Amino acid sequence: MAERSQRSRFIVGLVFLMFFVLSLLTNILGPIIPDIIDSFHVSLAAAAFLPFSFFLAYGVLSIPAGFLVDRFTEKPVMVASFVAALTGALGFAARPTYAMAIVSLFTIGAGMAILQVAINPLLRVAGGEEHFAFNEAVAQFVFGAGSFLSPLIYAYMISHVSESGGPLMRMFARATPAAMRWVSIYWIFAAISAAVVVLLGVIRFPKIQRTEEEQAGKAETYAAMLRRGMVWAYFVCIFAYVGSEQGTADWISKFLMQYHGFDPHTVGASAVSWYWGMMTAGCFLGMILLKMFDSRRVLLVFAACALVALTAALFGSATVSRCAFPAIGFFASIMWPTVISLGLNSVKEHHGSFAGILCTGIVGGAVVPLVIGKIGDAVGLRWGMLVLYLTFGCVLSLGVWAKPIVTNAKFGDQH
Repeated sequence: MAERSQRSRFIVGLVFLMFFVLSLLTNILGPIIPDIIDSFHVSLAAAAFLPFSFFLAYGVLSIPAGFLVDRFTEKPVMVASFVAALTGALGFAARPTYAMAIVSLFTIGAGMAILQVAINPLLRVAGGEEHFAFNEAVAQFVFGAGSFLSPLIYAYMISHVSESGGPLMRMFARATPAAMRWVSIYWIFAAISAAVVVLLGVIRFPKIQRTEEEQAGKAETYAAMLRRGMVWAYFVCIFAYVGSEQGTADWISKFLMQYHGFDPHTVGASAVSWYWGMMTAGCFLGMILLKMFDSRRVLLVFAACALVALTAALFGSATVSRCAFPAIGFFASIMWPTVISLGLNSVKEHHGSFAGILCTGIVGGAVVPLVIGKIGDAVGLRWGMLVLYLTFGCVLSLGVWAKPIVTNAKFGDQH
């Protein structure tokens, strides 16, 4: 029993590390959108097509990724996911064009989609189903920490990459076009991805025996699950949450520049960083609240507060807007772990298959920012971002209708 416990703690820690790196690579899209528009001279919708290509990979590959995990086990699949990320980052760093950006982001997104499908059920098995909501909150905390750092690294690179900088900064300056120093962030991502490939390669990965219910299952299993209304309801909630998260983050910098005149390289990048930073802080509070209250009640309160913060961000003064956007991140913090845990704890079997379907819903991060960009080109970005009322409202509704079989473990519970 002690060996099994030690093994589980090791895997949980490894999963948390994967979430940290995942966030570094994923959540740079918001800060660089103004640069994409300026460097490639594209519209809001064309800029939004870049996060679309990234998150589209989740819709295409999440279910096939489940079959890959069953066929090859977690370690080879996780290594392959970071090889894909390394390939995508190197491709764009070496050839920074709009077309290559689309290909690169889809490739990185494909790797992260495969990774996400591998590590979520793994976290449930390793940490225990009754602790899944709490462990997902910890994972979201780690994810938020990486997302907080990513825009800061970007801002640092913008300020320091030059021929007159230190040896490393001069190397980056020679490797990137003078007018697009922001591309240097992708050399950083390539180095991080390569380091993770090496790390996973040398780690002795203990084998977790997943039950039949935890495995991806067969095509007939997916077909049967997709005939259940509850499965579609959770899919829509994941779609709505990720759409809300990315639809906010991707447009913060552009919104603050367009409506309040803030510099996207300084104030804009800082606001995006604090959006993710406040999400990290919210996760810390959420971990405590999930040990005190039913996760559905916590979700209701946080979702309602997110809608209030969204209103302040879109219609408040420059100062209010600058502060309200990070507040949205704070209140969005608890949504992903709660929706995922409520979903997987609402079915008795086929959790691996269900995880694949839920991760497919991450494609909402592709669709919602693109819809916002399309509406923004037509009638203004502020009105495009009104779509977020619908998506956050969808997540709020889950706190009303969810009926999990296993509820989150709270202080004083005996398991």
